[in-house]
Amino acid sequence: MTIKTALITGIAGQDGSYLAELLLAEEYRVIGTTRDVRRASADLVAGLSGKVELLEWNMLDERRATELLALCRPQELYNFAACSFGSGMYDDPVEIGEVNGLAVARILEAIRETDQSIRFCQASSREIFGAESESPQSEQTPAIPRSPYGAAKLYADSMVRIYRRHYGLFACSAILFNHESPRRGLDFVTRKIAREAARIKLGLASELRLGNLEARRDWGFAGDYVRGMWLMLQQRQADDYVLASGETHSVREFCECAFGYVGLDYRDYVQEDAAAYRPSEPTLLVGNISKAKQALGWEPRVGIRELVSMMVEADLQTLSGKPSVIGAENSV
Repeated sequence: MTIKTALITGIAGQDGSYLAELLLAEEYRVIGTTRDVRRASADLVAGLSGKVELLEWNMLDERRATELLALCRPQELYNFAACSFGSGMYDDPVEIGEVNGLAVARILEAIRETDQSIRFCQASSREIFGAESESPQSEQTPAIPRSPYGAAKLYADSMVRIYRRHYGLFACSAILFNHESPRRGLDFVTRKIAREAARIKLGLASELRLGNLEARRDWGFAGDYVRGMWLMLQQRQADDYVLASGETHSVREFCECAFGYVGLDYRDYVQEDAAAYRPSEPTLLVGNISKAKQALGWEPRVGIRELVSMMVEADLQTLSGKPSVIGAENSV
């Protein structure tokens, strides 16, 4: 049996680590790229240490991209490397454009020059939709981003389509709605809620201050979404897909689930903070996953309550000094 090789950028982050675990279970050779091998080695989820290969790659260096593809000869390439923020989607627009946009064009060009049989999957974002009035959003929804982050992701998506149509590359964009896990960074509101619920339960904190509790999100489990991306590269033809839960929940509901898991009433501990208040989007951002269901046979397996419980339990284990088998504190 021929062993497939997959190259994953951003392997030490939330999505990269879950995908690496999935691919290892499928008996792939897994190679991860990072700007700092030593740091990435330390940040890897425990179960990946010694099982994946790590190589240095600055995403802005196109020549290095070509060298790596020629060296590794992967059959599949998944791009998770990006400037990713909980709330800083307007911070440093130039860097966001370089890393989230132009770097993807460099990868596609490296594939075109090196080996056009490589299958490529780009981690896109619901932020490409931004101010769109249509809800729910599908692959056909017009993209009208409202932030540099969304605009850069849209540029990357556009380049994926151009290289697919003009050069015939097997290139896909996965339009990912919010996806969480115990490995989510602490700058994201979901992880902040889970962490503080655990800290309060353990007597390490007394309150949690949040912004708009009525803000709604389409939240799913990161492990489900990387499975969808893998399925995208197993198809006969390349295409783009929305991956989402197809339902929304408020920050208030997330708090209720998280604190309820540890036997507490969130209303006794959660305070709204005007300084952190962010208004809700003008259009409800919720994914229409009909295409992924029909074409890929994909749908989420983990519901919102199971997801929240998983996150809180992982933080309880970590904070109490017990080894956690659920996750690690890596951000994308």
